[in-house]
Amino acid sequence: MRCVLFSGKGGVGTTTVAAATATLAAQRGSRTLVLSADPARGLAAVLDHPLADVPVEIESGLFAQQVDVQRAFEEQWQVLRGYFGRLWEVTGTEPIDVGELMVLPGAAEVLTLLHLLDQIRSGDYEVVVVDTGPVAQLLRLLTLPETLSWYLRRMVPADRRVARLLRPGPRLLGRGDVAGAVTEPLTEAAVRLREIMNEVREVLSDPSRSSVRLVLTPESVVVGQTRAALTALALHGFGVDAVVANRVHTQAGADAWRAGWVAVHREQLLDVEMSFAPIPVLRAAYRAGEPIGLEELAAFAAAAYPGLDPVAVLGTGGPTDGGPAASGPLRVERAGDGFALSLGLPFVDRSEINLARIGDDELMVSVGSQRRLFTLPSALRRCDVRGAALRDDRLIVSFVPNPDLWVRV
Repeated sequence: MRCVLFSGKGGVGTTTVAAATATLAAQRGSRTLVLSADPARGLAAVLDHPLADVPVEIESGLFAQQVDVQRAFEEQWQVLRGYFGRLWEVTGTEPIDVGELMVLPGAAEVLTLLHLLDQIRSGDYEVVVVDTGPVAQLLRLLTLPETLSWYLRRMVPADRRVARLLRPGPRLLGRGDVAGAVTEPLTEAAVRLREIMNEVREVLSDPSRSSVRLVLTPESVVVGQTRAALTALALHGFGVDAVVANRVHTQAGADAWRAGWVAVHREQLLDVEMSFAPIPVLRAAYRAGEPIGLEELAAFAAAAYPGLDPVAVLGTGGPTDGGPAASGPLRVERAGDGFALSLGLPFVDRSEINLARIGDDELMVSVGSQRRLFTLPSALRRCDVRGAALRDDRLIVSFVPNPDLWVRV
């Protein structure tokens, strides 16, 4: 089972590339679902077929769906309101409307991830292609499982009790049995959600099961933003197996205007291929008309994936090869009298990186506006940070044992 997620700067044709990839995969024999989590809802227009909030079979082996977050939330609310209803009854607070919960940060992403996991688990499809929309939305989607799991881990202690969620107040005095009846199902729900988020993270960060593909047009601003996306994905442990350069001018023709664009695109793509290596850069030429409908999409994909399986792992720019997208779990090695922890961070200047030690067991790495908390291996928790350096697109943090910490442990 393969999951391929497509993203790119708005307006570069991400939905078209995702739909074309799914169409070609289905026509070559893979039972395929293409779904869109993009609120812009462009997938139906590209496929030239009406979509629903459940998978619709467009042709043999090809299914498509527009994720309706509002409806999914309303369906889940029928289960959730049972937990909250008891809480409102005991605490005397006003019930929350489903519409109010929908505006909570991360609510849409949680539901999208739950739906995606359901489709992957179902076994109904060999391939799931996801049009995630712009890069910012992709990053919110991919980073949410780890972030939410981190918060849930602190909200729900190891003994599975919510220590601070419900402190007995005036309304609860003498009603500990009722408070316990409320907190227990909430605790169970939080624990279950954390388990699900961990499973989602495991599926999406496994390069043999899931790949991210970035779509760009060969223009300097777009290329710069794609490099920033690669950096952010690397920081969070997600590999990119291909970059698709869309709307490439390839033939000069007779006019100077077109000749100028051909020259610009040739120069940009040469730079992209050199700097993104070993990630393959696929090319989709500018076409005479919009690729709309299955026939046009299949032709578009056949040209973009010459001689390739469109849903195979196309490149090795993943978490373990040291390429531009290298990241994954932190690499820890012995270094002299201490340890060296390293992380792949392509296209980064040292001035953009900040580190912070959180207690003994966590290290926060910030690159610009992106940040990630890493849980340190046990050996490093008894060490002090000696220094950090950026070498060959890898952040290397040096640790030295602290005798006082070793004695205390």
